[in-house]
Amino acid sequence: MTNRLTAWGFAAIAAGAAAMVTVHVASDVNPLYGMISEYAFHPYGVLLAVSLTSFAAGSALFAMDLARRGAPASVVGLVTVWSCCMMMIAAFPTDRPGVSLSMSGGIHRYAAFAAFVVMPVAGLLVAAHGGRHARLLRGLSVAAGVFLVAVLIPYGLRTFGVDTAAVPAGLTQRLVVVSEVAVLALIGTAMITGRLGATPARTRVTGRLATPAVHAAR
Repeated sequence: MTNRLTAWGFAAIAAGAAAMVTVHVASDVNPLYGMISEYAFHPYGVLLAVSLTSFAAGSALFAMDLARRGAPASVVGLVTVWSCCMMMIAAFPTDRPGVSLSMSGGIHRYAAFAAFVVMPVAGLLVAAHGGRHARLLRGLSVAAGVFLVAVLIPYGLRTFGVDTAAVPAGLTQRLVVVSEVAVLALIGTAMITGRLGATPARTRVTGRLATPAVHAAR
């Protein structure tokens, strides 16, 4: 059952990635300066909602699989939060450029920020379990965090009256999304390869935690 959940999760993530690429190709938003949310206002904007919903579904399936495998509650919780944030981003579109922030736009913005924060943390927690892809997962998680900081810097500069029009904010945002989806995919890979979900067993003699077989086989 768990392998089936992971397989369906990967299928949903692949569908989301395909929809995201398609809306990029079909629309005329400048990927260097235009934000991803702006695709909602273009003829193929429905694909943005399809993409985000697919990512939400895929990560929800991963979270279910993680819980069934006995993965740490922190990892399950963070992946679940990312899934919920993706659904909120899809359900509450941002405001058109130049329009004052609405309730929908505010929910969209802060749900996106929460999603951008939790996935790198989840990736680092999973990487701590080791495995073939641990180093890559750790590197992508750190990169996603760095890209997030790059996204936030222009917002901070604007509070001081600095003109940030020349900053390629669209590019840094896309780097965050790509790296976080890659982190999510590697978390799924960690489940498939058995690096997640081993629950330590207590020994009868000492009462201390025994090393799981999956870790002893390293």
